[in-house]
Order: sequence, then C-alpha cells, then structure tokens
Amino acid sequence: MSVAALLSRLEGVRSTGDGRWLARCPAHEDRSPSLSVRELSDGRTLLHDFAGCSVEEVLGAVGLEFDALFPERALADHVPRERRPFPAGDVLQAVASEALLIAVTSANQRQGVPLSDDDHDRVMLAAERLQTAARLANG
Repeated sequence: MSVAALLSRLEGVRSTGDGRWLARCPAHEDRSPSLSVRELSDGRTLLHDFAGCSVEEVLGAVGLEFDALFPERALADHVPRERRPFPAGDVLQAVASEALLIAVTSANQRQGVPLSDDDHDRVMLAAERLQTAARLANG
C-alpha cells in the first residue's frame, strides 16, 4: 500500500517536509496532530504517535494491518535466500583437520618415518577434499 492511501484515511494531515507528515491519531481523541508519518526511500512507511498509541492501535483504527506499511513487490523482485549447506565454522574446522593431517604426515616423512599405502591414500584424500573445498568456495 502506498503512503498516500494511508494518509487518505487520516484526518488533519499536513506535510512537514519531503516524505513526512503529521496527522491526528485515529486511535485516540487527538485535538492536535500527534501522529508522525514518514515514507522511506524504499517505500516503507514509519508511524509514531507521540501520545503513545502503538502502531497496531493506529493501523487497527483505520482498518489496516502491518503489511500496509511495506510496498508491494512483484514476484520477480523476490530473491531466494542463499542456502548454505554447512555453517562456515564447521567447514573451516574440516579444512583445518585435513591440513593438520597433511602437516603431520610431512613432518613424519621428514624424520624418515615411512609412509604406508593406507597413509598415502589418506593424504591423497585430504588433498582431494581441500581442492574440492577451494573449488566450491569460488562458486
């Protein structure tokens, strides 16, 4: 809903600046304007009653709900939320574990500890996992 549609339901509306108005609050006996209405650049509308009425009370008094304060969006404007399959901290922990395995294996080899076939396979798996993580991180 537009701010103009909201303002048309209020009494005693006067402009106080670009995108700003004061009006009599419809939720209580208001002799002088106490309701501030402001339209933001993205189309959202802010309401504040200086006499203390809640936004729910103000909207209810003019037969509107909260969605009236937000601009309607076309379905094409909807951007699906990016879904990440794993928390970043979990991914970093897995990468750190693979890196540690490779570092320990390298230190063992430097000290002359022979690398078994199973150890070699595990180091190769760690390298593959790290390569996959880097590829996926870059999209």
